[in-house]
Amino acid sequence: MTKFTDLNLNPKVLKAIEEAGYETPTPIQEGAIPPALEGRDVLGIAQTGTGKTASFTLPMITMLARGRARARMPRSLVLCPTRELAAQVAENFDTYAKHVKLTKALLIGGVSFKEQDALIDRGVDVLIATPGRLLDHFERGKLLLTGVQVMVVDEADRMLDMGFIPDIERIFSLTPFTRQTLFFSATMAPEIERITDTFLSAPARIEVARQATASETIEQGVVKFKASRRDREGSEKRKVLRKLIDAEGDNCTNAIIFCNRKTDVDICAKSLKKYGYDAAAIHGDLDQSQRTKTLDGFRDGSLRLLVASDVAARGLDVPNVSHVFNFDVPGHPEDYVHRIGRTGRAGREGKAITICIPRDEKALDAIEKLIQKEIPRLDNPVKREAKPEPETEAETKAPKPEKKRSRGKKPGEVKSRGRDRRDDGGKAVVGMGDHLPSFIALSFEERRAG
Repeated sequence: MTKFTDLNLNPKVLKAIEEAGYETPTPIQEGAIPPALEGRDVLGIAQTGTGKTASFTLPMITMLARGRARARMPRSLVLCPTRELAAQVAENFDTYAKHVKLTKALLIGGVSFKEQDALIDRGVDVLIATPGRLLDHFERGKLLLTGVQVMVVDEADRMLDMGFIPDIERIFSLTPFTRQTLFFSATMAPEIERITDTFLSAPARIEVARQATASETIEQGVVKFKASRRDREGSEKRKVLRKLIDAEGDNCTNAIIFCNRKTDVDICAKSLKKYGYDAAAIHGDLDQSQRTKTLDGFRDGSLRLLVASDVAARGLDVPNVSHVFNFDVPGHPEDYVHRIGRTGRAGREGKAITICIPRDEKALDAIEKLIQKEIPRLDNPVKREAKPEPETEAETKAPKPEKKRSRGKKPGEVKSRGRDRRDDGGKAVVGMGDHLPSFIALSFEERRAG
């Protein structure tokens, strides 16, 4: 069995790995580190939670240990699709480079430009950034990419989903063609293939799992749910979620609950808190300090339930997440793999449960086609109640108005609402309502006689 000591890493890096408690590399690390140390381009394809981050941070630290950074000219660049993933990569560098004198800067949105400019001006060995913020600094004239020796693109398929591919291509064009490129993705869409063919030179391709597969350590299940009425779907669906959490009992030490829309993230989190659950929301509209505080609470165990949009589906590295609940079936099948990949990490067991409403059936079929297996169906923990709940059916308390009995028509009364009505004498009455004054219906002779 291969060990980290067999991979020609810097002794100071090996010391940090040992202190972190690791001894044996994962398959992606074992496959990617040797060619990266040789200076070759690397194309790594692996499912979420397989240790991709260390597969590029470890060789980068070893290679960058020699040399010195210059002002505004980073020596290496790591591109990440989200702030959370970028922050996670930065933490990995801190862990593995603590015995090596390397400087780094994190360029993400929601943080002051002034603080980031100060770091860049001093010169950094490792620049970790999201594409948008990186280009903001470049366009302001605060950054030069001509000194980049190693460029990493992490979670490239997520970059594609988020519309960053044009930015990635532009950033590639700003770096030297002599750079080394390490490119990582969980799936290989045609657009990703095109980019790798364009910007990578004879890369070492390491594929450690079938594309877009879920870890075998994750127990999956789906609950089919149909609301009693369309306007009650949200509240009844949240009740199903609460019952599912309760059914897991103490086995559910912590969990991430995924919603498709930011508004549903907030509603779901508030609902759970209302019913006494320890829950908090995280999505792209929250400011960075609030997102960081929430994630820190989830990591240190002070927060049990994290309700999230897909912004947290990548880069959230909490090794011991026991459960993932998909409150909504994701619209893209690949997102399902990334969501449930937050549990069952590093060989641990995990559980992922999805709630599926009738209009999500097609999306569920696409997921099963992608992962090439049928997800087991689970019983709905909420039994359909014979009578509606009083708090949702307040209107049932109001007495129904009594219907008036229809009385037979008396002779001379108009019987219907037509333009042509007839009284009992057979005379036509045109264009009048039901409450026709009786004298109008009389003939001229009858009126004179009266």
